[in-house]
Amino acid sequence: MLELRYVHAWRAASVVLLSLVLAATLAPSFYLDFAQVDVIGWLSGVDKWSHFLAFLLLSLWFAGLYRRQRYWLLALGLFAFGVLIELCQSVIAYRSAEWLDLAADVAGVAAGLSVAWIGAGGWCQRVEVWLATRAG
Repeated sequence: MLELRYVHAWRAASVVLLSLVLAATLAPSFYLDFAQVDVIGWLSGVDKWSHFLAFLLLSLWFAGLYRRQRYWLLALGLFAFGVLIELCQSVIAYRSAEWLDLAADVAGVAAGLSVAWIGAGGWCQRVEVWLATRAG
């Protein structure tokens, strides 16, 4: 982990974030009848985009907390989290596990860590410096 002044707060926020993502993926999904509304038919793939965006944001979040040398561990940990989500969904009657969801998770992690690698990584330190200068 990076040298952070508020490390406990960042860790607590990480646990909350992971818990929210897990809860959202295990909650009953809403149903839209796409056959009746042709205008929003393109939303039929929103599930995969949701997985992609969630894991892109998770990877950016954790890339803010850890050094570049640990990005491979972040990728491995987020992949394991994606597998956990799919395993949990497979045992819930109103949800289903899909390999394409896991593929979207992996694509999101790859995209997020790529953005982190080119400059967004370590953002937590920049936030802490900004907070310190604002506080005086």
